[in-house]
Amino acid sequence: MVSRRRMIGAALATGGGVLLMRTTLRPAASLTPAGPDAADRHGPGHVHESATPTGQPDPGPDAGPRLAGKFSLAMPLPPVLSPVSTDGGTDTYAVTMLQVHTPILPGRPARVLAYNGAFPGPVIRARSGRPVVVRQTNLLDEPASVHLHGASVPADSDGDPMTLIAAGRTRTYTYPNDQSHANLWFHDHAHHAESEHVYRGLAGFYLLTDATEAALPLPSGRYDLPIALRDARFDADGNLVYRMDDPFNRTTILANGRPWPRVEVAARKYRLRLLNSSNLRFFSLKLEDGGPITQIGSDGGLLERPHVTDTVDLSPGERADVVIDFSRYRVGTGVTLTNAMPPGPPEHVGQVLRFDVTRAAHDPSSVPARLRTLPALPEPDRERTVVLQVDEDGRAEPRGMIDGKTYDPDRVDAAITHGTSEVWTVTNANKDVPHNFHLHLVQFRVLQRNGQPPGPEECGLKDTVRLLPGESVRLQAVFDTYRGRYPYHCHLLDHSAMGMMAQMEIS
Repeated sequence: MVSRRRMIGAALATGGGVLLMRTTLRPAASLTPAGPDAADRHGPGHVHESATPTGQPDPGPDAGPRLAGKFSLAMPLPPVLSPVSTDGGTDTYAVTMLQVHTPILPGRPARVLAYNGAFPGPVIRARSGRPVVVRQTNLLDEPASVHLHGASVPADSDGDPMTLIAAGRTRTYTYPNDQSHANLWFHDHAHHAESEHVYRGLAGFYLLTDATEAALPLPSGRYDLPIALRDARFDADGNLVYRMDDPFNRTTILANGRPWPRVEVAARKYRLRLLNSSNLRFFSLKLEDGGPITQIGSDGGLLERPHVTDTVDLSPGERADVVIDFSRYRVGTGVTLTNAMPPGPPEHVGQVLRFDVTRAAHDPSSVPARLRTLPALPEPDRERTVVLQVDEDGRAEPRGMIDGKTYDPDRVDAAITHGTSEVWTVTNANKDVPHNFHLHLVQFRVLQRNGQPPGPEECGLKDTVRLLPGESVRLQAVFDTYRGRYPYHCHLLDHSAMGMMAQMEIS
């Protein structure tokens, strides 16, 4: 289990989980697809410049804390998309990526990039065994790529970093949903641009359910809340400020796109599907009174058994499915969800949102002692080692590397035989910089952390796992679904944009 002191110490040492870097990204020509539903796969692809390039004055400290009062805004729920067609047993959705202005801070519209105009993006609710087709139209002025994070999908629908939707074009993604329930999310993955695109809003929930999950008496309906957490930086006009590797200046905490919101709840149990959609920030979440939080799931769906804790840790891209029972509070009580992870002033980054208990309510829900049964892992066919590292020597343009190499879309770094199971030992070779690790296509099981069994929160299905400096995790995955090339990378998006990404080929 990760030591809380060690997590916070690493964040303090490194500015919240990243190396302070001065990378300047150089633009390259946009690519033109061969047809209206085609994508390019030759690089280096589109490289996005910083929104505050060298030569422009720094906009100053984050104005968010000054412009937004704590707990003054109600937290919205992201809109749920309706399919445009359900013909043939397939749900088809139409999604448009576009630039819009939305008032993240009160009365100050900010320019964001949005799916169907929603910040953060909308929710797609899907069912295992029922395919989903999403037609993504790019009305931005630059290429994009859509990755369904945590999903088992064919390679041509994975959202490869070099498989781009050019400006003005449409691409169709097919999601078979032939996996068990999971709290997935979709986000931009265009190489070098993913960091800014996700920061500016290209992210949304994809909640996949199945009969196993649906049969449980967990809180549901209006008592089941998807909540995307992240940090941000604003200028004096309320606009989002983006700079690569800017953790010290992102001191505004957003929940579902609003700063430090309040959430009105009844005095009963709620299910909260928490997503860390930050580029760089780690969260260590806790109720201010130390009250119990029951974790029921992680990235790949429900745990086998619930885990009662007082703290939930999330690195970028990780999800936690939790239940909080607000019946322990009197009506009229407010309880704050706090964050113990720096960097930034504790009075700002140390507060996330406030739950206001406003009414009594009947509560037929419960959390069973057994949630699901995961299949036993097979004997592995092969073991591999993977080493994550960024340059820590102060160079002007530090590299992000896996096994000593930066990302090359034409190189296969791991050749995997279809139908086999592998154990990967993933190590963070940095002395000061935390990372995490995300595998496309498969959910995996964490076998060990630093030679010890994982904590209960990491005993379910995972697709993203955190690695503090010097840490090592052993994980096992079964590659028995789709063939093709898929990435694996650090999900601190600035690190993957710097090249900390590699490629596996299943054949």
